Amino acid sequence: MNITIPVPSDIEQRLQAHLGSLSQKALEAVAVEAYRSKLISAAEVQQMLQLPSRLTTDALLKKHGAYLHYTEADIEHDLEAVDRALTKS
Repeated sequence: MNITIPVPSDIEQRLQAHLGSLSQKALEAVAVEAYRSKLISAAEVQQMLQLPSRLTTDALLKKHGAYLHYTEADIEHDLEAVDRALTKS
């Protein structure tokens, strides 16, 4: 999908000089807001923005104040998985 956002050329030039690629910044803003709203996952953010790794994706989300959706139940589940893995060793 392609979206066109009309921006006066003088404003566009100033914004691009300061922010870089406006289309990339707009796509990032949409992806981050969709993630915050729990409409898409971190993996989908990574896919949308063609980011190279989960760490890069997490760093981008953190930079924008969109922290991981990681609940207390998730932590407990992960700790149980670690305990099971250690018990098998």
